[in-house]
Amino acid sequence: MPLISLLCHDVYRHDPSESGFAGAIADRYKLSVPAFDAMLETLAGGLDGIAVATAPMRDTQDDAVALTADDGGVAYHAVIADRLEARGWRGHCFMSTGMIGWPGFLTAEHLRDLDRRGHVIGTHSVSHPTRFSACSRAEMAAEWVDSRKALEDLLGHAVTIGSLPGGYLSRAVARSANEAGLEWLFTSEPETRLRQVGGCTLGGRFTIRPDHPVEFARDIVADRASARRREWVQWHLKKIVKPVLGPAYPAIGAWLRGRQDASIALRQGGSE
Repeated sequence: MPLISLLCHDVYRHDPSESGFAGAIADRYKLSVPAFDAMLETLAGGLDGIAVATAPMRDTQDDAVALTADDGGVAYHAVIADRLEARGWRGHCFMSTGMIGWPGFLTAEHLRDLDRRGHVIGTHSVSHPTRFSACSRAEMAAEWVDSRKALEDLLGHAVTIGSLPGGYLSRAVARSANEAGLEWLFTSEPETRLRQVGGCTLGGRFTIRPDHPVEFARDIVADRASARRREWVQWHLKKIVKPVLGPAYPAIGAWLRGRQDASIALRQGGSE
């Protein structure tokens, strides 16, 4: 069975701004610690012998799940890693290297420590462009190459794995990752199919958001009620809308999400 990859951007104890990028757009992807704990508990109960991968795997016949986190928020070291290790798991931590050591982000020592503990450290570009696919070929190359070099200098070994910031995949993006020497690139496409671009394998991921039910990750792994197909359909509907709205899409999405959250809170308040 192809590798099933889950993406949890970040977690927080009290306020979403504690870790990683702050703001309405970033915060709508972050889980509270209780929600993260509940997700892990439910996922663990539904794995049924499926292994949690400590590194990407090509052409495997074994069932496996990869747990990934983007951006490089400090919560990966402060919260996520300990909870994964308590279950004997390791995750994939993708760092926007331009943010190393900034408030709310992982430091160089955090990254070295996570690497020593068996977590996979990869590039999430240097500057996390909002629309990576809109960058020039030279800009894409610099984002990957400079980020890889920063991590390799810090960790003392090759870094050939990355994840795509922003979720905007294109042929040019895939080629740029391959030309920059990446052997594996995680995207935000909700699929298990692996694609090959030169020497680089592209693998999709299913994003876990705070509005998902606690069973979401478990249902994706088990594909209960065709959970994966539902996410695929929703994602491709978004892909139709994104080019039309262009740079305004993230802000409009955050605004709509805020209205939805307010509506849910109002209904819940009225039912008490």
